[in-house]
Amino acid sequence: MRGLVLVPNAEPVQPRRGEPQWMTALRQAEAEKWATVRLHGDQRRDHLSARTTYILGDTIKWLSDLPPASIHAIVTDQPYGLIEYDEKNQRKLRHGRGGVWRIPPSFDGAKRQPVPRFTILSHDEIMHLHSFFSAIAYSMLRALVPGGHVFIASNPLLSTMTFHAFQDAGFEKRGEIIRLLQTLRGGYKPKGAEKEFHDVSGMPRSCWEPWGMFRKPFAGTIAENLRAWGTGGLRRMSLEQPFKDVIICSPTRGVEKRFAPHPSLKPQRFLRQIVRAALPLGIGIIYDPFAGSGSTLAAAEALGFHAVGTDRDPQYFRMARTAFPQLAALQVPERR
Repeated sequence: MRGLVLVPNAEPVQPRRGEPQWMTALRQAEAEKWATVRLHGDQRRDHLSARTTYILGDTIKWLSDLPPASIHAIVTDQPYGLIEYDEKNQRKLRHGRGGVWRIPPSFDGAKRQPVPRFTILSHDEIMHLHSFFSAIAYSMLRALVPGGHVFIASNPLLSTMTFHAFQDAGFEKRGEIIRLLQTLRGGYKPKGAEKEFHDVSGMPRSCWEPWGMFRKPFAGTIAENLRAWGTGGLRRMSLEQPFKDVIICSPTRGVEKRFAPHPSLKPQRFLRQIVRAALPLGIGIIYDPFAGSGSTLAAAEALGFHAVGTDRDPQYFRMARTAFPQLAALQVPERR
């Protein structure tokens, strides 16, 4: 059929009126990659929608034999102590008994979310963490198309080490996204001596969250890479405004927490801005290697993008089945 591009194991791609040939080729490549990526591996999976798949399994194992240049962008909020997501500490968290997780007291009748105590990590745990992120970064570099971006959440205590691991793996650091948010975390007085040292804090109260932004190197210009792979740049907020590196966004509360009671849930208002920027032409596949409750996948679904996620926690995998459609359907405030 003239003008109809047939894609093996994928839906036919129809050229659009006035669309340049390279754009049609990008959409064809996206369909081909999606047909492969969502079925890759032998792990258990849920096809949450026609555009979204969640895989229950280890990230590095799933990435290890994924065909190179299969993913267009990565957006993730990963575990930062590793130990806080091991079986023992997850069990303690779910029973409200702490472990590495600090369970803050209620404030003004509001139950506050647990937060991992990164300050207690030993030197060996930090070295193990660096090795883990190095392995993840190398796997991501291989899986991404040239010019593909990684947006990775961090915290002020560990961001330097984590970001270096990505640079050592071969990524270009392209800046940091600063999420401004006022929380009740941090600013604690010396434990057991709060009255004696009533005007002393052990550390400052956290008012910001750094997200590292990295790009897989490519040859030629951004324009050439956009035509070849659909990546290399960031989608503007509007014709008048570029994507900005400071985003004001309060902690996740209310209905989102009820949909997805995950201890590290990021709000849709924030995630959708990041996910939208990550695919400059709106073409490609978003990957979240630590998908948790499926919030990144829901953000991609709300924007009409293809997305795949992996996570090895069966409880979060089950949580995503019900949380995903509800998070994706949320109406969020307009970007500023």
